[in-house]
Amino acid sequence: MNIRPIKTEQDYNASIKRVEELWGAKKDTAEGDELDLLVTLIESYEMKHYPIAPPDPIDAIKFRMEQMGISRTEMVKYLGSQNRVSEILNRKRTLTLKMIKSLYKGLKIPAEILLD
Repeated sequence: MNIRPIKTEQDYNASIKRVEELWGAKKDTAEGDELDLLVTLIESYEMKHYPIAPPDPIDAIKFRMEQMGISRTEMVKYLGSQNRVSEILNRKRTLTLKMIKSLYKGLKIPAEILLD
């Protein structure tokens, strides 16, 4: 096992290739340990070089609505009036703290995503 830090894109690609070779290695074996270490190094490299921005709050709400089959009419209980739902989903009004709490409790959307 010759594991080194991933410093370049070439190192990254070689590590990905090695993980593919080791995939399915049994836990608590030399290959399994190598796989665990490489995955950790790859994750660290990706977080630094390919960060994923948090989703847009309104997109997150729309996604959850789609996932759960919730209509705009049903969103009234989380956002207020039908007019308020329309304003929020059309980005004409921002979410209030009360709305954020309601969406977190009712739809399980993480508050950190809703805080813009």
